[in-house]
Formats: sequence, structure tokens, C-alpha cells
Amino acid sequence: MKKPLTGIRVLDLTHMLSGPYGAMILADLGAETIKVEPLHGEGTRSLLADNEQYSLEGMGAYFITLNRNKSSVAIDLKSEQGLAVFYDLVRHSDVVISNFGAGVPQRLKIDYECLCKINPAIITCTITGFGSDGPDHRRPAFDQVAQATGGGMSITGTDVSNQVRAGIPIGDLGGGMFAVMGIQSALLERHQSGRGQHVDISMLDCQISMLNYMATMHFLSGKDPVPIGNSHFVHVPYNTYTTSDGFIVIAVITDNFWSNLKRVVNIREFDNPGFDTQPGRWRDRDLINSRLDGVLRLQTTRYWLEKLQEKRIPCAPVNRLSEALGDEQVLHRNMVVELKHPNGDSTRGPGNPIKLSRSNEESFSPAPVLGQNTDEVLHQMLGYDSDQILALRQQEIIG
Repeated sequence: MKKPLTGIRVLDLTHMLSGPYGAMILADLGAETIKVEPLHGEGTRSLLADNEQYSLEGMGAYFITLNRNKSSVAIDLKSEQGLAVFYDLVRHSDVVISNFGAGVPQRLKIDYECLCKINPAIITCTITGFGSDGPDHRRPAFDQVAQATGGGMSITGTDVSNQVRAGIPIGDLGGGMFAVMGIQSALLERHQSGRGQHVDISMLDCQISMLNYMATMHFLSGKDPVPIGNSHFVHVPYNTYTTSDGFIVIAVITDNFWSNLKRVVNIREFDNPGFDTQPGRWRDRDLINSRLDGVLRLQTTRYWLEKLQEKRIPCAPVNRLSEALGDEQVLHRNMVVELKHPNGDSTRGPGNPIKLSRSNEESFSPAPVLGQNTDEVLHQMLGYDSDQILALRQQEIIG
């Protein structure tokens, strides 16, 4: 069975998280993804590499996860000969993805305007903090900068004095996800036009997009929302509650759910007819949340989950990572997979969330060691002979 992007070749110039994550998704979906690295390796190779808890045979958790299903070619792009080798790769490729700082692709002569002259069908994608134009586009940015600038951080936390970033790096991950959407859109358009184009992904743009209906609410009201913890600005009860051994989320978004919840928790004050509709529950939300929390503390999370699920009330445990990664539904969906090291050792990591009905092969080759595939790619893809490859290596153009 072929993966859906089989036949697409990607040159991956990315580093750190946003770019490697986007390229990883493309690789998981079957794109032949060649990681083009400097001779010393891209920076993520060293992250956690010496940490005994979070590395495997000198390869850190970042690199093991983000670079599965990729091959590695080491080239000095700052040399004329190295750039010539890269241009040869571009002639035989479909996509070039990078997340250098603004202006770096132009300085290295690997931007779309340069590469389209070599291969008019090439699709380039850059992921930057603020995009390729505008008054602030040259500002440096990492995940938390994007989260803060994009407004989402201002509504995350318990109150206006305790604003926090999201627990997962959604600034970086959002950039990677939208890059995949943009690249696939450009590939589809190229099927009709025969021409490539540039995909310009701004992490800030992605954060603004994900504000979604909350941005429209702001424009309608003129108000800035504030952090409200895990509660909701409309629905009650909709929050995180304490049990005797942990925490549970309950999300009552319809009056029918409320009616069923009353039967489960048997709290006398909840029989107030005024609570049978959302406006009444919202007016007395503090009382409802307080009483509900008091009762839920008397039993275990498992006890309440069973009772609530019997009545089909939306609920969930607040899982630690060990619990989430051991969840039977997660395991059934193959969302925990084996990640191998090139030497044969292995660990585990998250799988591919994109499930297709017909071409859903899921396999994960090890993240490569630096330059592991240089000779193979230059010979098989470009037709370089052994003497050419040896000369390039002796001149320290490739590694």
C-alpha cells in the first residue's frame, strides 16, 4: 500500500520545531523527505542529546520524533559548490521548506525567486514569526513570542494577573500545521497550472486565525476577553472539578445535559426551576460550581466518569501524559508508535493523526544520523559518481 504523498520529494531545510514538525507530517504521509543539513548538523540535533532521561544513544527526544521518515544529506550551502549541489537537488524535487529568520533564504540564494529559475515547478515554503513582509516582519520569534503577540496568551490562565502560555507549543506547532496545508494546496494548484509558487507562513498569522470566533466577538462587543481558567463564558457547569483522587472535566452545553447531571449528583439546590435553562445557570454559576465541586470530591474520578457516561454527559479525566499515552482509544488509533534509532534501539512517540480510508499505511523509519544518506542521494538521485562524491567530501562541501 502506498502512502498518499508517495512520489512527492521534499527538501527539508528546517530546524528547531515549527519547520521540522511540518516536514515530519509530510514525511509521515509518504513524501520523500530529504533533510538538508549544514556539515555540523542542524541545531535540534544537540537538544537533550546529552540528557540521560530524554535521549537515546546520543539522539534527543526532539530529533528522534521530528525527523522520523526522513533521510539526511549534509551540504555546506554557504559555499558555491555546495549551493550548486543543492540546486541539482532542487531540479529533481517538488518542495523546499525552511524556517530560517526573515531574509536568510535570500542571502543564501535559496528563496523562491532564485529556485524557480532552476525549477519552475518548485514550491517553496517559509515559516517565520511574522511573515515575509510588513513593518515587523524581521523581528525574531519563537513559540512564546507568537503566543503572546497573537493574543491567545492573554486569555489563558486563571485571571488577568496570571496569564500563561499554552502547555504545548501551539505557536510553533500551528506554524508547522498551516505549512502542510499551504504546501498541499500549492501542490494541487500546480497539478492544474504546471507552475510552482511560494507559501508564506507567519506564526503570528496562524495564532490570529486560531482566535476564530473570539476575534469576531471582540469586534462585535469592543471588549477584550480575560482569562477565566477552565470555565466557559456561556455554559454552566463547564469546568474542571476536583475528585477524591484527581480532577474531572464536565461540559454541560445543553439543558438536556443539565437535566441528566441533576440525576447523577443529586444536589438539592439544583432542583431550582430557574437553573433549567442556561441564563439561570449563568446567573448563579458560582453557587453551581461550588456545590458541584463539593459533591464530586466525595468519590473517585473513575466513579464519576462511569456515572456521567451512563447519562452521556460530556466529561473526561484530566489525564497526565502517562495516562493519555496509555488510553485505550489512543492506542487503538495507533497514536503511540515505535520510534527507532538507526542503531536498532527504540523508544515510543506520538503517531500520525491523519487517518485515510484507502491509503493509510503507517510506518516510521528512524531519524537519520548526520549525512547518513549523502552518498546515496547524490549517486542515485543526481547521478554523481564516486569520484565526484569523494572530491566534494575532501573539499568539505558535503559530509
